[in-house]
Order: sequence, then C-alpha cells, then structure tokens
Amino acid sequence: MYRSILVPIDPAHGEVGERIIAVAKLLAGGTGRITILTVLEPVPSYVAAYIPDGTLEANREAAADRLRAMAERAGLEEATLELRDGAASAVILEEAERLDADAIVLGSHRPSFGDYLIGSTAARVVRHAQCTVVVERSTGADDASA
Repeated sequence: MYRSILVPIDPAHGEVGERIIAVAKLLAGGTGRITILTVLEPVPSYVAAYIPDGTLEANREAAADRLRAMAERAGLEEATLELRDGAASAVILEEAERLDADAIVLGSHRPSFGDYLIGSTAARVVRHAQCTVVVERSTGADDASA
C-alpha cells in the first residue's frame, strides 16, 4: 500500500473525480494519507479586468465545496484538500514532491488533436513524476466533458 497519495481533480468533472478517489482509497489501504488537489489556472490580466469583483473568490470557494462534497461521498474524513494556482501539470508535480507522495492518481480523457500537439496534463505528469502514477481513463460520456 502507498503511504502518501496525491489525487488531482478538476471539480467540474465530478464523476471522474469520484472514481479516482475510490482508486486512491484502495491504494491507501486505510493507512495512507490522501491529498486531494485542484489546480486553478491563472486568469490572464487582460481578462481579469473584466471579471466582476468577488467572482474569482466565489469560484475558488465553489471548487473547494465540490472537493469537500466528493471527499465526503467517498467517506474520506481524513483527506487533505488543497487548492493551488498555476499550470496544472507543473503544480501537480511540485505538490507531489512537496508531499513526498509515493503515488499520484489522476484522470485522463481520450486525447484531442490539441493534446497531440502540446500534450495532456496526464501525459506530462506521467513523463515527469518521480513516483508511481495511476491514470484512470474516462470513457463514454465523460470524454466529451473531460
């Protein structure tokens, strides 16, 4: 079993998030520490000027609420929830190193054309992680939203 598992989740893709939390719970074996992470992409300054005051904070709180709800539905009372800002793959790798994670469990989707050109977040994490990476592949309806 793993002692420290990082679970990066996009709260907008709840079903995928709940599946990867379940995988992490199995891998933790009841004794491992699970950290659920959401990475919020930075808003470009030329866009931020047009966003009403309080909107970004409200979005951050809503993301945290969705993570808490997912953790509760999965029965993870002891999970740590983290919200970080930045580029997803870089933040995931930094957080894994900071936590000394021995596993990362994340979701992926069927690659789109853009993924072939610049690569998906999951692919970058798999290539650069210094620990085990488990990728839960989305299927069916999840592919359209992932």
